[in-house]
Amino acid sequence: MNLPWLWTISSVIIISLISLVGALTVTSNKKRLCSTISILVSLAVGAMFGGAFLHILPELYRDSQQPNLISLFVLLGIALFFCLEKFLHWHHYHHHHEKEQHIRPVGYLNLISDGLHNFIDGIIIAASFLVSKEIGIATSLAVILHEIPQELGDFGLLLHAGFNKNKALLLNLLSASLAIIGAILTLLIGQHIENIIPFALAIAAGGFIYIAGSDLVPELHKQTDFKSSINQFITIGLGIGLMFLLLLIE
Repeated sequence: MNLPWLWTISSVIIISLISLVGALTVTSNKKRLCSTISILVSLAVGAMFGGAFLHILPELYRDSQQPNLISLFVLLGIALFFCLEKFLHWHHYHHHHEKEQHIRPVGYLNLISDGLHNFIDGIIIAASFLVSKEIGIATSLAVILHEIPQELGDFGLLLHAGFNKNKALLLNLLSASLAIIGAILTLLIGQHIENIIPFALAIAAGGFIYIAGSDLVPELHKQTDFKSSINQFITIGLGIGLMFLLLLIE
């Protein structure tokens, strides 16, 4: 195995394992678990909005010579996730059995959106190591710092959607593992997929915006007491703040 392959595969494996960090936030106490889920959903809102508006979109618009086309793909991402959620609701309505645990569609939407994002992370990391080891390491560190708060939020979102702790961890790990597939494909075919990365990122950004705004924020509004509202506001700000701090590191 040559050095770009070694560095790339090692990096994406480490990044994929970060998805297990959610296990550290969960206890067996039911009351504390519900409180933890609310905090993690709030963190997911901040991380998703921050990731889309502070990282993905500015980078796309800075590098693109067709900003209107990028905007159209963001809107396409929002529309695609709207249609997908409609399909999941329809499928659930017609095929759900009462004995089965109810899983909210937002859980599947998040897995798809985050899986696409992780796949693209793998592509970016592999492309960076193909340029140089130094650039690859810097990119990997930035992705790692980005993934920690995002994976905490994703894990909380999956719990909120109705998955049990073990299944949420497994699905989060499988979603994160798509980074490995993206990296391997990039190392194998390289420049042939470079041109589609901005548009895939735009769709992923649209997915993040849709999930945070359409599914998660309304859920947070269900808790109306003053203390919960303040905690949500602070935690959303923390998620955005963590994304902003990454700008200083990148």
